[in-house]
Amino acid sequence: MKKNADSPVQVLYPMEMHPYLLLLFYFVFLMTMNTNAQVKNDKWLEDLLRNQASPLLQSVLDRPEEYRYQVIYTRIDRDANNQPHFTNYYLNVDNERYFYPASMVKLPTALVALEKINSLKQKGIDKYTAMLTDSSYSGQTAVIEDSTSPTGLPFIDHYIKKIFVVSDNDAYNRLYEFCGQQYLNETLWAKGYKDMRITRRFVKMTFEENKHTNQIRFVKDGHTIYTQPPATSKAQFDFSKKILMGHAHWDADDNIINEPYDFTMHNKATLEDLLLMMRSILFPQSVAPQRRFALTEDDYQKLYQYMSEKPSESRYPQYDTSAFFDSYTKFFFFRDGERKIPDYIRSFNKTGWSHGFLTDVCYIVDFKNNVEFMLSGNIYVNSDGVLNDNKYEYKEIGYPFFREVGEKIYQYELQRKRSHRPNLEQWKLKYD
Repeated sequence: MKKNADSPVQVLYPMEMHPYLLLLFYFVFLMTMNTNAQVKNDKWLEDLLRNQASPLLQSVLDRPEEYRYQVIYTRIDRDANNQPHFTNYYLNVDNERYFYPASMVKLPTALVALEKINSLKQKGIDKYTAMLTDSSYSGQTAVIEDSTSPTGLPFIDHYIKKIFVVSDNDAYNRLYEFCGQQYLNETLWAKGYKDMRITRRFVKMTFEENKHTNQIRFVKDGHTIYTQPPATSKAQFDFSKKILMGHAHWDADDNIINEPYDFTMHNKATLEDLLLMMRSILFPQSVAPQRRFALTEDDYQKLYQYMSEKPSESRYPQYDTSAFFDSYTKFFFFRDGERKIPDYIRSFNKTGWSHGFLTDVCYIVDFKNNVEFMLSGNIYVNSDGVLNDNKYEYKEIGYPFFREVGEKIYQYELQRKRSHRPNLEQWKLKYD
């Protein structure tokens, strides 16, 4: 043994250990290194958020294991040619920490649906062609009309609008059925989004029923011009890692089960993938070609409109704005208290909320102050540990968390010096 020169305490060095102890030492060391490598943290971002934070925000930040929060702030700096350059700052970001993505899976589903319909243009159809959905298997339902659309008929572009403006579940279900479970997942995996998993619709169905998707007919002038047959997924999912949450849950038949809720076969995503996917739409040239989607210029423009459109600005559908207020799907510094969004600010985003999880991935543009940034985050608010009881602290903790984090980043951006003032004219859009 050797003595530490600065202390009377004797230190046992690895080379002097018993071989078994030495092996154990390195095993623990490697495990620690591996664990630390999974979590991404930037002290600068944490310090920014903690500085003069409210007691609520301080309490959340002090309990990362309970609230499972993740935050990614993306700073955008323009060069002399107005080209954007991105720098990510992370807080508690861990791709191995499961969160239920809820409606966030509508984002990739919409993009794959657009890519698929574009690949079928030789059939004489596009995203504006009437799409009628038949019932082809147990649990399925048909759709042959849509009173909310300008034509009275359902079509892909209109479904996508409803997905982004109010996060409509049925619209997502219909795009899931058009894509098919296997095509949807294998398309995402081929683009490098290998941690993405979309296994189900947002309606009561078994795992087997979700593998089966409906026959779909595309119609023009009352005539079917293309029929997509029903599909059965053979996608291979890895369910080897159990994902259990809470200590009790209510089942589909409203029975309390005193066991954790099993998310193992549920939809899955990572915050980093969702951020990259959003960038692939908003700033496609900033993302590797293989990570992008095969979209048309009109696809991009419609996505920009729908991502930032307020429910009050929509004519088709026309929404009840007392229920679908303008910040209904805008969490970062708007949703708390149903705050009004200033006319000079737009949030291009997608949100998800369910089972106590809240997620928002957004691009904020302030035309008045020439400010832009991206902000992605999620949180889990379920203090009683019971799933499916509809008792979650969204209003008490979740929305205030997003509001304050968003406000702090926004205030930082307002005073941040930039080498080049951004030209944000492309984001001034026309709405319904």
